[in-house]
Amino acid sequence: MRILLTGATGYIGRRLLPALLEQGHEVTCCVRAGNRFLEDYRHPRLATIGVDFLKAAQLEGLPKDIDAAYFLMHSMSSSTRNFEDLEKCIALNFIGYLEQTSARNVIYLSGLVPATGEMSPHLRSRWEVEKIIRQSIIPSTILRAGIVVGSGSASFEIIRDLAEKLPVMVAPAWLNNLCQPVSIRNVIQYLIGVLDNEKALGQAWDIGGPDILTYKEMILGYARNRNLKRRIITVPVMTPKLSSYWLYFVTTTSFKLALNLVESMKSDLLCRNRDLEKILGIVPISYDQAIQMAFAKIEQNLVLSSWKDALNDPGLSKRMTRFIEVPKFGSYRNLQVVPIGENYQKTLENIWSVGGNKGWYYANWIWKIRGILDRMVGGVGLRRGRTHPTQIHPGDALDFWRVLIADKNGRRLLMFAEMKLPGEAWLEFSIHESSSGFEMRQEATFRPSGISGRAYWFGLMPLHILIFTKMARRIARSA
Repeated sequence: MRILLTGATGYIGRRLLPALLEQGHEVTCCVRAGNRFLEDYRHPRLATIGVDFLKAAQLEGLPKDIDAAYFLMHSMSSSTRNFEDLEKCIALNFIGYLEQTSARNVIYLSGLVPATGEMSPHLRSRWEVEKIIRQSIIPSTILRAGIVVGSGSASFEIIRDLAEKLPVMVAPAWLNNLCQPVSIRNVIQYLIGVLDNEKALGQAWDIGGPDILTYKEMILGYARNRNLKRRIITVPVMTPKLSSYWLYFVTTTSFKLALNLVESMKSDLLCRNRDLEKILGIVPISYDQAIQMAFAKIEQNLVLSSWKDALNDPGLSKRMTRFIEVPKFGSYRNLQVVPIGENYQKTLENIWSVGGNKGWYYANWIWKIRGILDRMVGGVGLRRGRTHPTQIHPGDALDFWRVLIADKNGRRLLMFAEMKLPGEAWLEFSIHESSSGFEMRQEATFRPSGISGRAYWFGLMPLHILIFTKMARRIARSA
């Protein structure tokens, strides 16, 4: 089948894409940031188109000769206020385009609807998108999922952070609410199983695992699987905003995502029926199994995608494409050039290992303090780490950097800073031939924003000179 896949750089999309290709389908991926951010994939049945579904005019170039489409675009982590309007606009533009194609099925991954209580803005937005899709002339299949458990999922990483870092937790009362977590493996099975399946057409299906648990039980279940002793005390005094700050400071999640998640967790989120698993012959994976499978992937460094790498923020995608070209004028630089002799491979490996558990080769404690300060003012900090210890791909989050270019063959790594700064910053590593063999170039570029940006650069110049000089030498010396 000829399939259009939206949200291909998101957590679910990156998992679904290889599964579709393995099934023999021809896939056209729609991504905001263009071809550059799916460079991992090289496949004869794969095409990639850069498109922003907020701009209807850009949809004219999308293929009309398709059989089915997946709608996996969400804006929950990009805003705390207007993401409902963004998602509605995206859905209307998407359906407007799809109705001009030969598609006979659209599949949308939505969220479970609470049986009682008011919907959160996040779940209400999903419901509004559902209505837009179901009113289309294109037959639709809606899948509603709650907490998705898998290596790299936002829910799993939050639970992991809480259980690993806090022996005793004083937590908000909503941790006693019920949910029905579903394994990422089952989610992909459902998404593949309903494709062009007449039994699933025209309906909305709840998908979940076999276990009904409180969020507290999920954290304790994770701890049990990791042989950790944990105690959780729930208190009724935490407002959603305080709860969001609690998640933000303890875990790797962003405040925007934390606030939207907390709002959704104020009600029980359970499946009303699970008939689809019988229709498709899917064996539901238990929560304990899902945890164990997730850690097997982490320990083998086989995490295919992570929520923090997802390019689902329109502003981020625009910045990434716009900031590929590092400015030459109106900027300050710290350039380090270190000779590395004839063999550059080890230096290249060291460059590709920066950040995460490996650290930054010099004064890691200063980098950690910078990360803490960044979190205190609402930044991403260092807690995002990296998905893989030695592999880097364009679009990856790497501590408080976003990878723009990761060209190992061309011996170049370029990153853009996502920390809070009075300006914009880049960090670039590259290896070049020289008269004596090869040399490594490490260049930090800062484009200040007003007087505060210039004060920031000159105020920290002595520290920057020390850190960047020592870091470059150690990356080269350890080779």
